[in-house]
Amino acid sequence: MDKLMRLASGKDVVVFSKSSCCLCYAITILFQELGVTSTVHEIDQDPEGREIEKTLMRLGCNAPVPAIFVGGRLVGSTNEVMSLHLSGGLIPMLKPYQTWC
Repeated sequence: MDKLMRLASGKDVVVFSKSSCCLCYAITILFQELGVTSTVHEIDQDPEGREIEKTLMRLGCNAPVPAIFVGGRLVGSTNEVMSLHLSGGLIPMLKPYQTWC
């Protein structure tokens, strides 16, 4: 839990991912298109990846990846991010982290 929270709060927008996950890739592309540089942690490349995955599930992620944190706060997975985007709530949340206006 400590490593997860340290990684999640160390940057503005953090995506916990697996290198073979197409939904993880789609989320990082969405952030790029919205002008946000996200930090991606590939948990399948991390020796403690299984523990991170279990912690994400305990935090309430339906699927362990992608798990998106904005400003150190868990937003959720693909469904939550896309729902926020479709309802107009994602861009205001990301505005402080956009590299262009």
